[in-house]
Amino acid sequence: MGSLKVLGLIPARGGSKGIPGKNIRPIAGKPLIAWTIEAARASGLDRVILSSDDPEIIATAKSLGLEVPFTRPAELALDATPGIDVVFHAVEHMERVEGYRPDAVMLLQPTSPLRTTAHIDAALELFGNRPEADSLVSVVKAPHNMIPETLMKAAPGGFLESVAAWDERKNLRQAKPAYFARNGAAIYLVRTGCLISKRSLYGDKILPLEMDKSESLDIDDFFDFEMCEYILKKRTAYPDGSGRLPHKD
Repeated sequence: MGSLKVLGLIPARGGSKGIPGKNIRPIAGKPLIAWTIEAARASGLDRVILSSDDPEIIATAKSLGLEVPFTRPAELALDATPGIDVVFHAVEHMERVEGYRPDAVMLLQPTSPLRTTAHIDAALELFGNRPEADSLVSVVKAPHNMIPETLMKAAPGGFLESVAAWDERKNLRQAKPAYFARNGAAIYLVRTGCLISKRSLYGDKILPLEMDKSESLDIDDFFDFEMCEYILKKRTAYPDGSGRLPHKD
C-alpha cells in the first residue's frame, strides 16, 4: 500500500424505518455497528471515524473506541439524504477543522457486518498497487441464472422474450460472461481528488474487490438480519471458518 493515507468512514444515522435502532441492535452478541468498527480499527486504515446524528449511536461507537470528530447535521440524516453528501461532509469537515486530507476515503456501512479486516486490508493493498485506478468497490458474482443472457421479460400477448440476444448452443453456465453486483457495497474506496471533482464514489477506472456470496449479505430487513446473525454465530463457534466442529481423535 506504500504511503497511501486512507480515511475510513462509518456512516450510521438514527431513525431507521425498516429495522428500528438497526445500527446498534444486538446481533450475535454485539451491536451491529461493532462488527464494522472492530474490523476497521484492526486494519491498515490511517484513521477511522463515525458520521452520525444519533447520540446513542455516538455513545456506543465511542465506547468501542471509535473516533467521533463531529455530529452529523440533521439535514444530512434524512431518509432521502444521498450517501455521497454524507461522505463529502465528513471529508470537508476533517480538512476545514483539522487540516486533515487523506489520499483516499473508504466508506464502510454497518449493514455489511460480514466484511472483515482481511477484506479491508485486501482492498487497501489492491488499490495501493494500482495507482491508475481512482476507485474500488466490493462486488459479488451474479448468479448465472440472473444475468442478461438468461433473463426473460414479459412481452405482449402474455409471452416471454429474451432480455439479451442469446445462442442456444452457448447456453451453458461455463460459457456465459461473468457479471458482478455491488454487495451493499461492503466497501467503497475512492481517491479524495476524484471524490471532490466528481462528487461521486465512482471514478472512471473502478477496481473490483470480489467477495464470496457468504460474505456479501447486506442488511435491509429482518430476514437479512437473521441470516447475518446465523453466519456470525457460526463464525464464532467455528473460528476456522469451516462451519464444522473441530475433529477430535
